[in-house]
Formats: sequence, C-alpha cells, structure tokens
Amino acid sequence: MEASSENTEQGGQLVLVRRRPPPPPGLREALKAGLRRSCACSLQGAWAQLQALFPAICWLRKYRPREALAGDVMSGLVIGIILVPQAIAYSLLAGLQPIYSLYTSFFANVIYFLMGTSRHVSVGIFSLLCLMVGQVVDRELLLAGFDPSQDGPGPGANRSSLNDSATVPALGLQDCGRDCYAIRVATALTLMAGVYQVLMGILGLGFVSTFLSQPLLDGFAMGASVTILTSQLRHLLGVRVPRHRGPGLVVSTWLSLLRGAGQANLCDVLTSAMCLAVLLAAKELSDRFQHRLRVPLPAELLVIVVATFVSHLGQFHERFGSSVAGDIPTGFMAPRAPDLGLMWRVALDAASLALVGSAFSISLAEMFARSHGYAVRANQELLAVGCCNVLPAFFHCFATSAALAKSLVKTATGCRTQLSSVVSAAVVLLVLLVLAPLFRDLQRSVLACVIVVSLRGALRKVRDVPRLWRLSPADALVWVATAATCVLVSTEAGLLAGVLLSLLSLAGRTHRPRTALLARAGGSSFYGDPAEFEGLAPEPGVQVFRFMGPLCYANKDFFLQSLYSLTGLDVGYMVARRKERGPGVGASEGDPVGGRDPSSRSGTASLVPAVTRFHAVVIDCAPLLFLDVAGLATLQELHRDYRALGISLLLACCNPSVTDMLRRGGFLGEDPGDTAEDGQLFPSVHCAVQAALARHQELAAANSIL
Repeated sequence: MEASSENTEQGGQLVLVRRRPPPPPGLREALKAGLRRSCACSLQGAWAQLQALFPAICWLRKYRPREALAGDVMSGLVIGIILVPQAIAYSLLAGLQPIYSLYTSFFANVIYFLMGTSRHVSVGIFSLLCLMVGQVVDRELLLAGFDPSQDGPGPGANRSSLNDSATVPALGLQDCGRDCYAIRVATALTLMAGVYQVLMGILGLGFVSTFLSQPLLDGFAMGASVTILTSQLRHLLGVRVPRHRGPGLVVSTWLSLLRGAGQANLCDVLTSAMCLAVLLAAKELSDRFQHRLRVPLPAELLVIVVATFVSHLGQFHERFGSSVAGDIPTGFMAPRAPDLGLMWRVALDAASLALVGSAFSISLAEMFARSHGYAVRANQELLAVGCCNVLPAFFHCFATSAALAKSLVKTATGCRTQLSSVVSAAVVLLVLLVLAPLFRDLQRSVLACVIVVSLRGALRKVRDVPRLWRLSPADALVWVATAATCVLVSTEAGLLAGVLLSLLSLAGRTHRPRTALLARAGGSSFYGDPAEFEGLAPEPGVQVFRFMGPLCYANKDFFLQSLYSLTGLDVGYMVARRKERGPGVGASEGDPVGGRDPSSRSGTASLVPAVTRFHAVVIDCAPLLFLDVAGLATLQELHRDYRALGISLLLACCNPSVTDMLRRGGFLGEDPGDTAEDGQLFPSVHCAVQAALARHQELAAANSIL
C-alpha cells in the first residue's frame, strides 16, 4: 500500500516505510491457479501458442524482401556449398554413409527455419556430436558382432558380414548389414537425445545448459578436436588400424598408427599432403583478406570436386587401393521408426549428447543475439534443436546442433533471417536428388583433410590458456582438466570432469567469499573496505561487517570465523565462559578468538573488554544473495549471543528474499510494520550505524540518570 506524507516525513526528514507484501497463497490455491491457467483454452490463446512454437509465422509476415532477401539468398548459397563437402566428410566421424549426413543437413535446416528464434545460427552436423555418435555406433557394432574398423562399402558393394553369426538371430539382423545396423544405432541415439532436449524445453530447463561454462566448453572442444584429429590420421595415411574405444582411445590409436606406419598407402599420403596444403593456404588467405572478400573462398568444395575428378580419371581405388566414398544413392529412403530396444541401450549416451548439443546451441544463439541486438528464448531453442533431432530420426538422420564456423560464415555473408536456411536446404536437396552419385570416387583421405582443417579454430583455443590463467586460475584449471581428460580418457569422462570441476570451483568461491570490516569516508554516508580505499576511519563503537557471498550451510562456519577474527571477539566462546563463571562476567584480556590464542593468527588483535571495544555490529547484507535455513539459524544464534553481552546486531541493505526469509524464520517481527523489524533492519549501512549510535547514547543517558 502507498504510504501517506505523514508517515514518510518525520521532523523534516524522509523516513522509508516498507510495503506490506501480499500474503503467500496456500498450496491448494497455487495448484488450482496453475491448473486453471494451463487448462484455459481459447482461439486467441491457441494462436499465441502456435506462434510461440513456430516463430517463423511471426517474422515471415514482417519480412522485407528489398532489405533482407539478397543477403539471405547469398548466405544460404554459401552455407549450402560448404555443407555438402562437410556433410560427406563428417560421415566418417559418425561411422555412417555420406547419404545420411546429407539427409541430416537437409532436415535440420528446414525444421530450425520454422522453430528457431536465432536469425543467424546455422544448425546442422557438428564435428563434436559426430564424434560422440561415432563412438556409440562403434561400440554397438562391436557388441553386435560387426567389425567397427571396416569403413563401409566400397564401389559396388553395399553389404558387410558378421564376425559371429550366432548374434544374428538374437538381434534380429538377418536382413541388416553393417551400415544398416549403424544407422539404426545412430537414429535411436538421436531420438533419445532429441526427447531429452524437448523435455528440457517443455519443463523450462533452458538455464541448465548455462552450467556448462565457457572454459569448460572450450576445453571440451579442444580435447574432442584432438580426438577427432587422431581418428582421421588413419584415413590421411591410408593405414588400416583397429578402431579403439573406451579409456585411452587417443593413446591406443597413436600406438597403432606408429606400429602400422610402414603400411601407409603412398597415394593417400600424397593426396592428403596436397589437399592439406591447399586448404590451409586458402583458409589463411580467407582470414587475412576477409575484409575484402564478400564471400569466403569455397576451398573445400573446389578441393573435393578436383580430387574426385582426378581420382576418377586415375582410378586410384583400382590401381592403388585407395579408400573411396563409394556409391551414394539419390533420393530419400522410406521413413523408419528407430528401434525401441536400441533406444533403451543408448539412453545414457544420449544424455551427454543432448547436454553438449543444447549448451553449444543456446550459447551460440545468445552470442549472436547480443551482437545483433535482438533476443532469443532459451527454452524455445531447446525445443527447436530437440525437434531437429526427434523428427529427422525417423528419416535416417543423426544428431545435430548449432555450429560456430558455419554461423560465422552465415553472418559474414549478409544473413538477415533464417530464410537462408531454406536456401541451404535447397542446395543440399539438389545434391541429394541429382549430384550425389558424382562423388563415388572421392577419396576418404580428402574427406579427412576437410575434417582436420575444420578443427583449426578449436585447436587454436590453446593459445587462450595463458590469458585465462591470468584472469582466473580456477577457470584455467577447468579448461586444462577438461581437455586433458577428453584426450587421455574419453570425451564423456572429459565432459563429466569439466562439470564436476566447474561445480567445485563455484562451491569453493561460495565457501570462502571475501570478508571485510568497513569504515567511513569522512562525514559522508559512504562505507568501504580500508584495504581498497584510503582515508577511511572506523566508526567508534560500531563494527560494520561485509560478507561478499550467500550465507548457507556450506559457509556458515567461515562466516562466523571471519566475523570473530575481524572484530576480535568470539562471542560464542564468551557466552559459554560467561555461563560457566556466572552472570556478570564479561570479556577479559587475552580471551582467545575462535578457541585459539589471537597471537597465533596474524592480523588478530588482542582482546579487550567487549564493553569498551564496540557496542554494536552492523552486517552489510547487500552482497548476501540468499539465506538458507542454516544461515538463518546462524544469524539467530549470533543475535542471541550478542544480546547476552549487551551488543546490538543490526542488518542493512537486505534484499527482499533475505528479508522474507528472516521474517518467516522469526528473526524479525511477524508483520512488516513490527517495531522489532524497524529496530533491526535498515535500508543502508549509514542508517544502521546512526541508529546504533543513537541507541547507545540513549542507553548511556538513561544509565547516567540512574
């Protein structure tokens, strides 16, 4: 309610009157109100829900072709040209045939066009997710009796044999070869990951992805990039080595490569060297002259076209045994529901896949939204990326997410809206329907070169570690530990280690926040830390304590230790001694702080009788973000102990959540206007100090009269 002028002015001075909060609704009323809102149905509400689910309905009506169409078409064509070689190449990472990567790129662009809230993000195949899918596919192939080291069919072959025919009846794979089973595993994994992401979006859990910090994501990208690079070396060298899995994958693969280096295919080695030289040179030129180039150089597409033409004319597969992409069919396969039994088997793997995909997608969407001045909805992004996995899983597609490199290219080429995704999907569709068979003689070593060159950005992040260490050693430790665990153990273990270290780092900062005794600047109302500002003087008889963090069960002991140490009085110990000696016994010289001799702790002064040292303690609660039950009990016990020694405990600058917790816990009066609250809670540190001094003067005057 509004306060009248009589209540807000007393003696010519402004007095703050705290508003009376509305009574909290009961559980039954809250449930009824929630059900009423969720069950309410109207045509207008249904249309609003449809627009929220498909944001394209809104922005297409406001689309301005004269301003945006040229940029959208240009960026869509460029991304489509980049997508085709990358889709074919990334199929190696996932252990699948190239046609499935093209399916994935097509459906992801169409669905995100309809459901995405970011105007600039490019959603499609992503190297890190392809690696994670490929590891699960390899594991399941091995368990089914297939040979994971076999890269799939060559020209004219489209079947793989089982190592153990006894597993065929058990798995129901009588009519399913290696490639068929691999895509079944991938679609089951993708559907489960998409279901997780859709559920997170429906439940409003978009904030969960923010717990994957940027140092964690960068370290994970670095470690996964080293794993990807290692997995592609066998294609670069043309060496047949077993596809290792599990802990130590990178180390085991390097050892196998060293043992089999003498069997390298000379044709693949020379092709890889030339392709890497051309691609790296083109990338460096593009980076150096990007301000002059309206569109980036389509180096990958040119290299793939030339390499395919040369391989076909030179018959590299027949003459030199070079591994090639093989037959790529045209058109779309009939849709098929993912296998329910496989979905349960890969449910745990899908959780990490969903978390990584969500984190990268949301972080990229928010990054581009901030830089271009618009807003995105994290929960809708989860729904969009989840549907990019759920629906295409029925059409032989695998996991997708937003990709940084293609999103940057999209922005640089003039993209204004997601209409560019439709253009990119049209380019992929053209390849699917007409041009796919032309890549039959494309060497796998060339595809491996495309993958390796695409890792430049992630591998360069190692140069950021020294700067990150100077800014925050804890974040640098998370980066290094995540990357090292990804390389030495596995990508899943690296992600788990990064999450745990990030949470431990956050808990550590909460457990021991900074503390200080504040002092006053001259005759002003400013109170600051003397270690930070010069010329501050403590207020006589009043200790102002600042605790720069939440007060909870994890740091309540540190809160008390810091307060006792800085004020020079362990009030709990003093109250206990007073009870033992009897009432009337106060603090004495040499009483320990925190149960220890103060001389044993640097910076702790000898104790003097409390009555001559200070008569009030003011806690600056401005940095106190929240207060839990343990923190409330700590304040109540502290208030009780200080009152037993005749010392006032006042709180200043409490936020509404802390005030509400204090009131509900009985620390303050039951009503907002209670005199107990007015005597303990103050809007500023200066008001609390002045109230403590005035109260002490009144008490001293009363004692002198007595």
